[in-house]
Amino acid sequence: MGASKDLLTLWLAGDVMTGRGIDQIQAHAVAPELYESWVHDAREYVRLAERVSGPVPAPVAPDYIWGDALAEIERREPALRIVNLETAITTASEPWPGKGIHYRMHPANIGCLTAARIDGCVLANNHVLDWGRAGLAQTLHTLRQAGIHTAGAGSHLEAACAPAVWPLGENARLLVFSWAAPDSGVPSDWAATPGNAGGHAGVALLPAWDEASAQRVAAQVARQRRAGDLVVVSLHWGGNWGAEVPRLHRRFARHLIDLGAADVIHGHSSHPPRPVEVYRGRLILYGCGDLINDYEGISSGERFDASAVCLYFVQLSRETGALQRLDIVPMQLRCLQLRHADAAARQRLQSLLESGDRESGTGLEPQADGSWQLRW
Repeated sequence: MGASKDLLTLWLAGDVMTGRGIDQIQAHAVAPELYESWVHDAREYVRLAERVSGPVPAPVAPDYIWGDALAEIERREPALRIVNLETAITTASEPWPGKGIHYRMHPANIGCLTAARIDGCVLANNHVLDWGRAGLAQTLHTLRQAGIHTAGAGSHLEAACAPAVWPLGENARLLVFSWAAPDSGVPSDWAATPGNAGGHAGVALLPAWDEASAQRVAAQVARQRRAGDLVVVSLHWGGNWGAEVPRLHRRFARHLIDLGAADVIHGHSSHPPRPVEVYRGRLILYGCGDLINDYEGISSGERFDASAVCLYFVQLSRETGALQRLDIVPMQLRCLQLRHADAAARQRLQSLLESGDRESGTGLEPQADGSWQLRW
């Protein structure tokens, strides 16, 4: 794809879940005990994947899970690589009480993130505190030690709401903010509270996707943004299943753009990808879907395959923040590793991404390299 001084290329990813089965195949796995209704040992997710795809090697090299995706990322030369990390990186042994699913990766396995040269992790989601506030503190420390920026969680509200910041040259910066809301399964007591009131650690949590929350986000962005800055607002919203874009989400995303609070909306939470929109020249990714998970052997009974996933490469004008190009690369998880999608997975993904054509006014143009370019 080649870099251009007039364009900024970002790699944006949906949910990266490196706990449970993914952690168990790494060199330094945590204890496999789980507290779920049906599965009590994380190694069972590896066995489920093997029943579908064949033997999964273990222990694997740090770059194993990325498979074919690494070459795709390198070829497109993104300036920054940003994912939604839905796993606590910790050895903490006390899971959050009353929560059915807990994701945890051993800190010694941080190489599975640095192997993809990830620059930033957004953390306002429903798994980062799965192992309590001690687990969050270790997660933040481990990422910081690895040189990975974070947004969306912190030791108090001000830290959780602060953006991750990268210089873009000529006094310009990229700011990435991260928020979640209870409709994505985030417990209300995970909300970070103000530091000046003796606050506690947690995530940047909005009460709802309403006018008051939009104004709150816009005010926070305005306090941090300088002339020439570009802004990504990353939102963890909605349930895990279903491909439809909730009207409330569509209205909220458009309103943030109307308020001048975002150049890109980076949405996630749903396991399948959701349709894409370009509104007033700004990109809205309503749901990037999963990227890394251990769901290979799980059948949802719905019309999508949880192992079919996407890479998103976003080109923005450095001057205006307007979308110039979006490339989507279909991938597929096989043996807990990203591989090029087969024909059936491609068809399913295309159907999901184009399901909102009438509302979003977008479509996909097949490219010679197997990717899709967004048409709008």
